[in-house]
Amino acid sequence: MKRFLGAAVRGAAVGSVVAAAHALVNARLMRVPAADPPQCREAVSVLVPARDEAHRIAPTVESLLAQRGVPHLEIIVLDDGSADGTADEVRRAAGGDERLRVVTGSAPPDGMPGKPHACAQLAGLARGRVLVFVDADVVLAPHAIASAVALLRENDLDVVSPFPRQLADGAGARLVQPLLQWSWLVFLPLRLAERSPRPSLSAANGQFLVVDTAAYHRSGGFEGIATAVLDDIALMRAVKRSGGRGVVVDGSTVAVCRMYEDWAEVRDGYEKSLWSATGSPAGAVALSLVLAWLYVLPPVAALAGSRAGAVGYAAGVVTRVVTARHTGARVWPDALAHPVSVGVLLSLVARSWRARRAGRLRWKGRSLRESS
Repeated sequence: MKRFLGAAVRGAAVGSVVAAAHALVNARLMRVPAADPPQCREAVSVLVPARDEAHRIAPTVESLLAQRGVPHLEIIVLDDGSADGTADEVRRAAGGDERLRVVTGSAPPDGMPGKPHACAQLAGLARGRVLVFVDADVVLAPHAIASAVALLRENDLDVVSPFPRQLADGAGARLVQPLLQWSWLVFLPLRLAERSPRPSLSAANGQFLVVDTAAYHRSGGFEGIATAVLDDIALMRAVKRSGGRGVVVDGSTVAVCRMYEDWAEVRDGYEKSLWSATGSPAGAVALSLVLAWLYVLPPVAALAGSRAGAVGYAAGVVTRVVTARHTGARVWPDALAHPVSVGVLLSLVARSWRARRAGRLRWKGRSLRESS
């Protein structure tokens, strides 16, 4: 047993070092929106699904109206059954600007996720050659849309997902939220994903998603992925299956987002989606074992005096440092807690599958029991 554990620790250390090297390569190759983009000459539709967002949507609206270099801009906010006066808050923040209109959405079928249903309605109303989906908790820099569209066109892509800088306060959010960017920077070969039609080589963040309108419709759009909980990744995969090209990029210089305010929101948000991210119970177990092997076993072994374990732990920390420095997150001391972060993530995966099996998945007051 001792020999087996020693071999497992050494193997994990090697795997962690390889992952760290891959993260460094990805960080160098990752596309970044330009700080001074050319003027966008195309018509652009900015589409914002909003449900009970009155407490935080005003900065989003103000940042959209402050966009530069996009003269042909329309902004459509869909009020998705809000009960808190979201639509009134949007109109107040817009101050009568004619580029923005608020529409009332229809409710999704029972048990179905609300966001893809809302986004499908928005896309049906849009007139632009480029669709820009923005969540109601995202604040964009004034050049964000012009930069993202330039990145889309200059690289002959069909969809670009600029990943916003994630604002995380409190121990729970600081442990878990950085793993969003970390996961694709460490494990997804970005340039290969950009060229490959394989849906498995996909990552995206629906907080800020830019897609060519024609490519969107060829893919079937959000109507074709109506049951998807992770609708952003599902749309990226649909675009690829229809012959398009797309990739996630560093959006930390052009967008910021505070997804969750406290640990309860973090826990509930991941409970809603992690079962879908892992695909199946077997997939969840396999992923959990691999992550525990690579990033939990080495530091435990290091505490017992294993040099290989210390190397593996250090390599895991390096992946977090690289991720933080290239996505605008905190570096220290958060990177040192990487094994704890992974442990918390694994507990959330288990919680998500328990909720799925018990039929108690909910989000924003809606049951997701029939999602698939």
